[in-house]
Amino acid sequence: MLSFIVPAYNEELELRATIESIRAATDKIDNYEVIVVDDASSDGTADVARAAGAQVVAINRRQIAAARNTGARETRGDVLFFVDADTRISRAHVDGAIDALNAGYAGGSARVVTDGTIPLWGRVLMKTFCAVYFASNLGVGAFLFTTRENFEKIGGFDEALYIGEEVYFTLALRKLGRFKILREPIITSGRKLRMYSAHQILFGSFGILLRGKRAALSRDRLDFWYDGKRERTRM
Repeated sequence: MLSFIVPAYNEELELRATIESIRAATDKIDNYEVIVVDDASSDGTADVARAAGAQVVAINRRQIAAARNTGARETRGDVLFFVDADTRISRAHVDGAIDALNAGYAGGSARVVTDGTIPLWGRVLMKTFCAVYFASNLGVGAFLFTTRENFEKIGGFDEALYIGEEVYFTLALRKLGRFKILREPIITSGRKLRMYSAHQILFGSFGILLRGKRAALSRDRLDFWYDGKRERTRM
């Protein structure tokens, strides 16, 4: 059985497309489940999820690691997929993940492209980030997969962290075996690159690099991830 865990906070605009992409990606698979973890949303996220046929689990943590772990605990599947609520996957990602796990990989992720129109500086930033990040064989939080057995072996996501938990998740899986980056990119929202300036993103990222891991230990100064700003229409 395949389990898809979708953490969500105020994602009524994007969530339906995400669930629909999971349904399309599993159209040849009978045994799967979609669990949306609604982490303190104040909009119609839960209603959208239920209308799309997903199981909804409500928490009040405002922390992505906790949301993913909560969703995993509610699943029944042998293979776990973590898909962000603003991200679309395809059948190639499901098939690629299963093939990788069957070949002995401990887990994996996929390359990323953003939707909609983003400014030139944003395109340059994304290409640079992806080149460095994926060359380091690290998984992005928007799409991660592993087996339940491996998830339990590494203890899931580190709930001491408010950002960067996917990096430590990847490193833990890599201690168990090979980690696969699928070449077929997922499509994730480019809203951050549309809603924030280059100065805000670069200055904020530089500040986090200066503070190191301690920057990830609380939501303080992590507005880019936790302020909840959303676009009003899908791009």
